[in-house]
Amino acid sequence: MRIKPHPQFPQIYQVILEDESQKLATKNLAPGRSVYGEKLIHYEGVEYRLWDPYRSKLAAAIIKNLKNVPIKPENRVLYLGAASGTTASHVSDIVGEKGMVYCVEFAPRSIRELINNVCAYRPNMIPILEDARFPDRYSMFIQGKVDTIYCDIAQPDQARILADNADLHLKKAGWIMLAIKAQSIDVTKEPSEVYKQEIKVLESRGFIIEDVVHLEPYDKAHAMIVAKFG
Repeated sequence: MRIKPHPQFPQIYQVILEDESQKLATKNLAPGRSVYGEKLIHYEGVEYRLWDPYRSKLAAAIIKNLKNVPIKPENRVLYLGAASGTTASHVSDIVGEKGMVYCVEFAPRSIRELINNVCAYRPNMIPILEDARFPDRYSMFIQGKVDTIYCDIAQPDQARILADNADLHLKKAGWIMLAIKAQSIDVTKEPSEVYKQEIKVLESRGFIIEDVVHLEPYDKAHAMIVAKFG
């Protein structure tokens, strides 16, 4: 086994196994702790966490040749729909100790798991029990503007909610990543039609679409959109 930096994305790594198959990983910001049962591996004195694309849409998008991951070391990220922290913890690894991940989650059970299992061991993650539909409610927890907003919420108006948060919290020329769940928006439409609909919403709100990646076979009827804010 060997580990090498991803050729495009800082603080993301490629693990090459003995059979030459590849997996993604991030350096563990909380050594010794696994967040969702992912395997911890040690290589040249550093602990890495394997990143499961079947559990994380961001990992799936990277494997599906996403052109740009606008989450970098020292970035400040607003994460909408953090749940119990599976992907958010890998974002925490990437931004590092000098970065920050503001984790908005509406479900009390998920936020408890996020706080007790993840945020307690990661000082760069701030849990926020709130509804992403009302971004003004958590403004007081976010210092200044963020570099990137990552959105993974099961709401019928995902793009609008993300745009509302960007209006309030995203810096000019900042980035967004939207994990579209087609069936949460309209089960009667083909996923491709839903993606186009949500893209139109983002474009009408001033976003420039940079990339759209379909996430099959890791997630059915899902796509990841990357866009820049005006």
